Amino acid sequence: MLICSASLRVPLVRVLCSGALAVVLVVAGAIAPAPARAQALPDFTDLVEKVGPAVVNIRTTERARALRGGGGAPDMDEDLLEFFRRFGVPIPGQPGQPGQPGQPPRRGMPHPTPDGEPQMRGVGSGFILTPDGYVMTNAHVVEGAEDVMVTLVDRREFKARIIGADKRTDVALVKIDATGLPAVRIGDVNRLKVGEWVIAIGSPFGLANTVTAGIVSAKGRDTGDFLPFIQTDVAINPGNSGGPLINMRGEVVGINSQIYSRSGGFMGISFAIPIDEASRVSEQLRVSGRVIRGRIGVQIDQVTKDVAESIGLGKPQGALVRSVESGGPAEKAGVEAGDIITKFDGRAVDKAGDLPRMVGATKPGTRATLQVFRRGSYRDINVAIAELEEEQTRRASGAERPSTPQATAGGLGVTVSDLTEAQRRELKVKGGVRVESVDGAAARAGIREGDIILSIDNTEIAGAKQFESVVAKVDKAKPVNALVRRGEWVNYVVIRPAGR
Repeated sequence: MLICSASLRVPLVRVLCSGALAVVLVVAGAIAPAPARAQALPDFTDLVEKVGPAVVNIRTTERARALRGGGGAPDMDEDLLEFFRRFGVPIPGQPGQPGQPGQPPRRGMPHPTPDGEPQMRGVGSGFILTPDGYVMTNAHVVEGAEDVMVTLVDRREFKARIIGADKRTDVALVKIDATGLPAVRIGDVNRLKVGEWVIAIGSPFGLANTVTAGIVSAKGRDTGDFLPFIQTDVAINPGNSGGPLINMRGEVVGINSQIYSRSGGFMGISFAIPIDEASRVSEQLRVSGRVIRGRIGVQIDQVTKDVAESIGLGKPQGALVRSVESGGPAEKAGVEAGDIITKFDGRAVDKAGDLPRMVGATKPGTRATLQVFRRGSYRDINVAIAELEEEQTRRASGAERPSTPQATAGGLGVTVSDLTEAQRRELKVKGGVRVESVDGAAARAGIREGDIILSIDNTEIAGAKQFESVVAKVDKAKPVNALVRRGEWVNYVVIRPAGR
C-alpha cells in the first residue's frame, strides 16, 4: 500500500497520488545542482598525506614484578591495558580469568622473560617534532617503560630513549637516532575556533596510521591543574594517546590525551593538550630533562556564588585561599587565609584553576603582584615566586588541595587523606579516603595516587582515622580486599602480602 499526500511538494518536483499509483513529474532541465554546503564538506586526503608520515607508533615494555606468583591481568588485550592504566580501574589478578592456574594464556597477557619476570606491554602514538629524531608523546604512554620502540610509517623501527616526562601535563619527549625525518608543523592554538574541523592520527588498539575526524567542541576545559584542555568529538581510543590533533592547515594544535567514558570506549568526548603548553614543556624537557615551575604556597578553592554575594565580591571569581603554607612565599608576602586572589601579575583569575597555571608558568626567583579581595576591599601584594620541588608536585603548589587529616597504613604501603565535602559531592560518595602516596603491597596490587578507597576488608571507610583503625586490625599475613574508585570506575583490588 502506498501512503502519500497530494499536497507534498519539493522544488521543481511534484508527487501526484492516486490510489496505489504515484507519478513523479520532473520539469525538464530543472534538476538543481547539489547545495553549496554539501560541496563544502572537508576532504582530508591531502592533509593525511602531508602529516601522516610524521606520526609514529610507540610500543613499550616494563617489568611487572607485581604479577609474580600466579597473579595476572584481566582478560583483555595489551591495547586495552594501556587504556585502563590511564583511565580505567586497577588491574589486579582475577580468579578464573585466562592466565590463572588451569587457564590457557591469551594474547596481551604478561609473557615470562628469561629471569622469570613477565613483561607488560603498552601501545601509544606520537609525532616527530624535528628531523633529527625528537618525538613528542604522552607521559603516561612511556611511564614505567624499560624499552620504548618507535615505528615509522615506512615500517622502520627504532629504540628510543626517554629525554624527560612531565606527569603534571602528561607530556613526554623521546629521542630516536635518525636524521632527515618528516616533522610536523606546530599551529597557533589561539587561532583555533570552536566548531572547526580537526583530525587525529594514531594507533587505536594497535591499528597504526588510523585517521579519525571531528570538530573542536570546546576550548579551555578545566580538567587538570596546569592545562586547559581542547575538547573534541574526534574518535579517540586506547592507543591514540600521544598522537597529534591536526587542523585543516596541516598544523598540530594538540596532543590527544584523555577521553570521557563509562563504557571503556569512545563516547564522543575526547581531550587534547594544547600544543603551545606542550611545546613549552617539551623544550624544558629537552634542555634540562625536567620542568621547572613556580609556587607561592597556598591552598585554594573555588569561590561560590553564595560566598561572592555575601562578602560583596559581586560575582564568583578568583581563587579562595583556604590556608597558607607556614614560612612560604605567600605568608612572607602577607597573604592570609580567607583572601580571594582575583589577579596575578595583572591577569584576571576567573576561576581557581587559573591560578596554578599562572604561578606554575612563572620563573622561580621573580616577583609577581597579587590582587586580593579582603574584607570588602582590594589590595595589591608583592610576592616572590619559589620553585615547585619535585616531591611537591602531587600537590598543585601555587594552588594546592586543602589540607586534610592523613593516615598511613604501613603494612599495606598506602597513605590516605580525608575527602573534602566538595570532593564527596563531586564524586557522589558518602565516605572514602584519597590515596596520597603508595608503595609496597598496595602498589603491586595496582593502587595509585589519587584513587579513592571506599572500603577495606568489607568495612566501609568514612575517613582517614577510621581507615587507620580498620587497617590496624586486619591480618597482614593474608590478602586484604579494597574497594577502589578511579574516575568513573569501581573495582575490588586484592592487596597481597609479599611472597603470596
